[in-house]
Amino acid sequence: MNFYPAPVAKLIEELSKLPSIGSKTAQRLAFFILGMPEGEAESLAQSIIEAKQKTKYCSICGNLTDVDPCNICSNTSRDSKVICVVEEPRDVIAMERTREFKGVYHVLQGAISPMEGIGPDDIRIKELLKRLHNSKVDEVIIATNPNVEGEATAMYLSKLIKPFGIKVTRIAHGVPVGGDLEYTDEVTLTKALEGRREI
Repeated sequence: MNFYPAPVAKLIEELSKLPSIGSKTAQRLAFFILGMPEGEAESLAQSIIEAKQKTKYCSICGNLTDVDPCNICSNTSRDSKVICVVEEPRDVIAMERTREFKGVYHVLQGAISPMEGIGPDDIRIKELLKRLHNSKVDEVIIATNPNVEGEATAMYLSKLIKPFGIKVTRIAHGVPVGGDLEYTDEVTLTKALEGRREI
């Protein structure tokens, strides 16, 4: 038995499809939206529609953009000889927040995951190889996530890129700043030891 009017039930159902939103959170969000002034609710709905209609993937790097090529690819002050390979568009934002990386990106839009049926042909590896073939690149930084899928993807990419004569590097993994060694897992500590550098 449904306790909500049909439009409210539909709103709750749609909200519960969002990641990490369970039925209780969906109900809270639905009631919050229903309590908003009508103009704000319409603005929220319109912004969802506009984001869906006006956002696309950059034809060069695969990042989310509203212009093609994206602002990073079209920025002539960026170093196009260094490409940082990431899994998702949100990873570009994380890298940009550091204000340290001055090169360009390539977004794979996923990682190799045989368990989920995602192979090399299901992510943007062919597009990366085409970029490397058609331009002068000195270094490819592989910044996939430090999990099984990310490591598998990094190793696969490394084997494909090395024959191009391009330097392939991997971002370091290890103990987070402010972390305590006693609470750090063995894999993280191993990666920290492997990635150690002279000071």
